[in-house]
Amino acid sequence: MVKAKILNVETSHGTVAVETTPSNGPDVVLIHGNSSCRAVFEKQLRSQIGEDYRLISFDLPGHGESSDATDKQRTYPLPGLADASLETLRALNVHNPVLLGWSLGGHIAIEMVSRGNDFRGLFLTGAPPVGANIAEGFRGNLLKGLAANGPFSREQATQFVDRVFGSEATDQLIGAAMRTDGDFRTTLFSQARIAEKSNQREVVCSTKILTAVANGDSDPIVNLDYVDGVPYGNLWRGECFRVPSAGHAPFLQNAGAFNRYLREFLADLDSE
Repeated sequence: MVKAKILNVETSHGTVAVETTPSNGPDVVLIHGNSSCRAVFEKQLRSQIGEDYRLISFDLPGHGESSDATDKQRTYPLPGLADASLETLRALNVHNPVLLGWSLGGHIAIEMVSRGNDFRGLFLTGAPPVGANIAEGFRGNLLKGLAANGPFSREQATQFVDRVFGSEATDQLIGAAMRTDGDFRTTLFSQARIAEKSNQREVVCSTKILTAVANGDSDPIVNLDYVDGVPYGNLWRGECFRVPSAGHAPFLQNAGAFNRYLREFLADLDSE
């Protein structure tokens, strides 16, 4: 089993808790979703992929073992989360990594790509690259309004985690949802700040960075038909993939199939 290294990185946004595998291989950055934590990527961090690549995962500000943001209005909107992520990578001396973003983490990754092309690849899961009409990328009311809720009660956290993780829901993930700074969700989704993000559809349609898309085939949150219909600028193997027997968190719900897609994507990047 891969033994990861855990450290705290001091940034202008607060203290960021980081976990890395000890490989000397190319860097792959894993970015988790709203009200979650880096532990969601355990089945990647502890896999053969972690032996062959340096996997770097961190708790977003206001999540997990990271501190709450020192300036919440600066950090919690999507551009601030991208800034915090980029600053963390600079502190770790990470250059030209592959970005793997899940759910909110995928939107953060796209926001990072919008700043430049210093990335080897982009792997998106559970993150529809939406334009001006955000609703078209999702199915119904986003997590029944919980995604933008303030502090969670245990009941709300349980509902949120059950919806996101299905059969892979655990007390640890419920605890992570409850730990998340309640100001995070309300700030992220406030009408005054949500429009500050880039047009993510335009970003993925114009980028030359090789982009992989793999979603759970039964994702209850994402509009998969929308995702499949986006005219990506450089789509890996020319198609969006659907991981069988998986919902919104395919890297947990069917890690074997998900990791095969990830390994093949990374191998194709290595061969370029």
